[in-house]
Amino acid sequence: MVPQVTTVLDPTDESRPAARTVGPRPGDLAGRTVGLLDISKPRGEVFLDRLATLLGEHGATVRRYAKPTFTKPMPADLRAEIAAECEVVIEALAD
Repeated sequence: MVPQVTTVLDPTDESRPAARTVGPRPGDLAGRTVGLLDISKPRGEVFLDRLATLLGEHGATVRRYAKPTFTKPMPADLRAEIAAECEVVIEALAD
């Protein structure tokens, strides 16, 4: 089997992007805690509502979070809360 190559694009305006590596992905989400982060853009919750249903059907425990506004970075305390409570995080970027 050929290993999959993942390219991660950073939408920020960095003249020299920071080097980042992609963390390991779990093979299965059953029994894991998955955080769903709504960045507070219109209709993001619609996507996350459906995703929460599907994840629950596959045995994941779902926790929901929301940024106060999409125009600013996530507050450090929210980031720490999510990191402490979740094994996997999915972020909604819908309009």
